[in-house]
Amino acid sequence: MIISKTPMRLSFVGGGSDLPSYYRENVGAVLSTSIDKFVYVTINKRFEPGIRLSYSKTEEVERVDEIEHRIVKATLKKLGVDGGVEITSVADIPSRGSGLGSSSSFTVGLLHALYAYLGQYRSKLSLGEEACEVEIDLCGEPIGKQDQYAAAAGGLNIIKFFPDNSVTVEPVIAPAGVVETIESELLMFYTGIVRSASGVLKQQSEEVEADPAKKRAMRRMTELVEVLRDEISRGNAEALGEILHENWMLKKGLTDAISSAQIDDNYEAARAAGARGGKLLGAGGGGFMVFSAPKARHADVIRALSHMRHVEFGFENLGSSIVFYQ
Repeated sequence: MIISKTPMRLSFVGGGSDLPSYYRENVGAVLSTSIDKFVYVTINKRFEPGIRLSYSKTEEVERVDEIEHRIVKATLKKLGVDGGVEITSVADIPSRGSGLGSSSSFTVGLLHALYAYLGQYRSKLSLGEEACEVEIDLCGEPIGKQDQYAAAAGGLNIIKFFPDNSVTVEPVIAPAGVVETIESELLMFYTGIVRSASGVLKQQSEEVEADPAKKRAMRRMTELVEVLRDEISRGNAEALGEILHENWMLKKGLTDAISSAQIDDNYEAARAAGARGGKLLGAGGGGFMVFSAPKARHADVIRALSHMRHVEFGFENLGSSIVFYQ
């Protein structure tokens, strides 16, 4: 039996610049961190020759081509695993429409576990690259590349996306205690709204491509990656809230699918209660919201958003790992 443990991610600024509609002409960049909410994938050799899958539903099939789960089917085909395995997955957070990159965390974790099953090593960056191949090239998802690399590498990083399809991961360096202060001032809430990230991202790409003003907004969102990195490096933890606010104001103007009246009301309520700034995580439309606020105002923000579930979390630095191998 083999078990992989792969973190989800929280993206601060630059989201959307990891889409090919942007990085084919410009260098895209995001600043994000992995968090201590995980997807676990278990692989066990079966006595029977077929394949058994257990996720939100259960599948038991004789051949790979019969599998309904597109990511599992594509990954097994890619690695040449044709049967005799049982694969299960569980997650700490709802795995659909969360905005925490859970689908890509699953893909990275599945690849990691399967390579361990085959007795092969893959580096963290290779796992990120291959997860992109599975989701984008093999499954045809109109998504970006940040989630896969964030989940594979772990930690607080700037991830850059180049026109030649190459990707780099650069750790954010900060004075002692600064990252811990940023972490302690963040609050996360579940909206209870589930949405399709693929649909939102497809609409966003189309609208940005057609509108020069929206292209300029995307460029500014990408510039904020360097701005935030510089502030963190200088030890200015408070700058995060203001930068998140600017980024969110720009992002929700890219397409109507990103926000809604309900989400806007939640955002303004949090700001009125003392949050410096925040954002809806992921593509938009639903999932989780995150806010940066002085710790003295946390109780006020939580009270203002009492209709949403407050979820405690912390940062994570290991990325995808094999936690059991026998």
